[in-house]
Amino acid sequence: MASTRYDVTGVGNAIVDVIASADDAFLARHTIEKGAMTLIDEARAKELYAAMGPGQEVSGGSAANTLAGIASLGGRGAYIGKVADDQLGEIFGHDLRAAGVDYATAPLQNGPATARCLILVTPDAQRSMNTFLGASTLFSKGDVDAERIAAAEITYLEGYLYDRDEAKAAFVEAARIARSAGRKVALTLSDPFCVDRHRDSFRDLVANHVDVIFANEAELKSLYLTEDFDAALASVRAETRIAAITRSEKGAIITSGSDTAAVPADAVEKLVDTTGAGDLFAAGFLLGLARGAGLETCARLGVMAAGEVITHVGARPLVSLETMARERGLVIPPAA
Repeated sequence: MASTRYDVTGVGNAIVDVIASADDAFLARHTIEKGAMTLIDEARAKELYAAMGPGQEVSGGSAANTLAGIASLGGRGAYIGKVADDQLGEIFGHDLRAAGVDYATAPLQNGPATARCLILVTPDAQRSMNTFLGASTLFSKGDVDAERIAAAEITYLEGYLYDRDEAKAAFVEAARIARSAGRKVALTLSDPFCVDRHRDSFRDLVANHVDVIFANEAELKSLYLTEDFDAALASVRAETRIAAITRSEKGAIITSGSDTAAVPADAVEKLVDTTGAGDLFAAGFLLGLARGAGLETCARLGVMAAGEVITHVGARPLVSLETMARERGLVIPPAA
């Protein structure tokens, strides 16, 4: 087995998040579907960006947010994702490395611009995401960094990236490298629309290449084409080693074989922005798992991290999650 340099290596859409406040009238005026993630082209991205109010720009994308959360917990992480050789691409790389994540994917030359997600947060804490995927979609097997995957306890695959055939092949290759090195492979389903578009491929990936699956209740039901949560849970239990299912204010349910653990959600004084809640849950859970913690501790770390990120605007923690865990008596085992 290769030496363990990282707790987690993430593979995903490299996106710069632009987050701004908006009201329902703004969404209606620009025909934006509230609370949804909508794919847009480059022209629409420029139009909305010009109309938005003052925003916060930060390296984003689901798996990148997860890796930033792992760094905040004191973990060691690497990220693999495609940006363009442009200003936003430079912002993405700088921000991620500044957060403590190893990032060295070669930028795309002479192609579409760096991806960006324009996130409008309304007063009810709903986020409406308008995503131009740009260079991030041109991810292929050639971008799979075998060294960083083999050196990580867990390779974490982001469902949002799983669209083009080249990306599907890259996921299978990443999983092959990880398992050949004796490592674990985790997958997040990301969004029900991802599942609807790629259900059969996801099912094959889960059954044959994945050890740990992350999903919310809607994604899990969509994966198994059922409205019965218990039936969906039984199906995923039969297909993968560990399933971590988030249920918003109901907390999370973890299954592993015949074992099941339910962990309540954190009580928060005020819900501000749900952006990144699932990403940060995955951060806590994955770091605990990579360090050999029990599944309930993994889930409590995830719930804690998610609870912090929903109390402010943005998908990255504003305080040290490592300190927060220590104050709560949640023990993160030392790195091997």
